[in-house]
Amino acid sequence: MIVRIMGEGQVKLADGHFAELNKLDDELLTEVRDGDGDGFRRTFHALLAKVRELGEPLPDDSLEPSELILPAPDATLEEVRELLNDDGLIPSL
Repeated sequence: MIVRIMGEGQVKLADGHFAELNKLDDELLTEVRDGDGDGFRRTFHALLAKVRELGEPLPDDSLEPSELILPAPDATLEEVRELLNDDGLIPSL
């Protein structure tokens, strides 16, 4: 799956990594719903870091369609709340 982090670029992630990412996404969903700003910031940055760690960066000139788009690292809790659905930011596969 091709994942874009807004403002950073794209990475290719194997489907096998999504179980690990969904754990962080579930935590993030709870923190956003509870309005836990500190927890949100910590978990959101951990999620983005994990995507960067597990993903294989695509070249900057690559024009692959992104199957998943994640907010920029400086996104606020309110901005992320607007993007959430019942599954969080990362849909269950």
